[in-house]
Amino acid sequence: MNLRGNWSYPTAIRFGAGRIAELPEACRSLGMTRPLLVTDAGLAKLPMVAAAIESCRAAGLECGLFGGIRPNPVGSDIEAGVAAYRTGRHDGVVAFGGGSGLDAAKAVALMVGQTRPMFDFEDREAWSDRVDTSGMAPVVAVPTTSGTGSEVGRASVITDESDHTKKIIFHPKMMPAIVIADPELTLGLPPKITAAVGMDALSHSLESFCSPLYHPIAQGVALESIRLVKDWLPVAVRDGSDIAARSHMMAASSMGAIAFQKGLGAMHSLAHPCGAIFDTHHGMTIAVVMPYVLAFNRPAIEDRMAALARYLDLLNPSFQAVLDWVLQLRAEIGIPASLDALGIGLDTVARLAPMAARDPSCGGNPRPLDEATLAGLYENAITGRLQVS
Repeated sequence: MNLRGNWSYPTAIRFGAGRIAELPEACRSLGMTRPLLVTDAGLAKLPMVAAAIESCRAAGLECGLFGGIRPNPVGSDIEAGVAAYRTGRHDGVVAFGGGSGLDAAKAVALMVGQTRPMFDFEDREAWSDRVDTSGMAPVVAVPTTSGTGSEVGRASVITDESDHTKKIIFHPKMMPAIVIADPELTLGLPPKITAAVGMDALSHSLESFCSPLYHPIAQGVALESIRLVKDWLPVAVRDGSDIAARSHMMAASSMGAIAFQKGLGAMHSLAHPCGAIFDTHHGMTIAVVMPYVLAFNRPAIEDRMAALARYLDLLNPSFQAVLDWVLQLRAEIGIPASLDALGIGLDTVARLAPMAARDPSCGGNPRPLDEATLAGLYENAITGRLQVS
């Protein structure tokens, strides 16, 4: 199979190994002559970033670099990126990296032309109507992990340092105009990160598939994305040089982000406060809480899980077959069984549960969530008590 293509859903995607070579042309097609490559601090030091910048400069583009993004981006990171954009008189953004880099870069591109504070554009009511779209910078997105799918998203998750909560900044035009999805850029990911981000991709599709909201397009995309993760995530973790596995996981990641237009749920509600307070890796946190949330939601998703099990060709298709597969997958790729392995203890529940209850992801969960229910889920995930409803 030739794992290469030009796709136009939900934006222009140039998919395939080696397509990072098209970055300069992609920037020019959006009118950029002085792009700013925005990425996280760790990635900024790697040869792939230097090579991307050099290819742009060799093509006559005055490309700059801002590498000040943290693993869980905060508001001040965006402010610093905007300052770098304005100081360098840039005219577009190359969003480069995993979820943190991509989210932050999209937020920088949004904020370079705004007069209101960023958190005035949180995903609430019609707050996105406040955006001055004429001031937004064009974006080319280059994912380097296969997890968040932020390259095809219309939002950024940024931590508000004033109250230590993760907030979703949203506008339809935040979706990058061009995506260069080159799986070769993921070849250097270590197994632990490959596993964590892959489980994040799975959570997007799995929560979307379970959401009670009506969106049959997203439902279909989610189903195939889950199958790709089942078939290829263990391969990518076991052999990071397998380009087919890396390609399929990159596709699954984008598909998961497309699918969660239908909704997310308690996996994300529980994970967001952990990342905001304790700076845990988002994908790893999601992977740990996943089976506890599935068990809680069982009464509302039993039939749907049986259908998923049939599609995945699991033995004895049922809710239990899907739960057993998730548990086996976690063990195979090295995901811890409980949150205490991430440094989150029972003494944190009273602080985390109210934050989780306010998280907008709660609205897509198949069963109603409140503070007490979420506190119980935290306790289960911390102690490793898997209670199937």
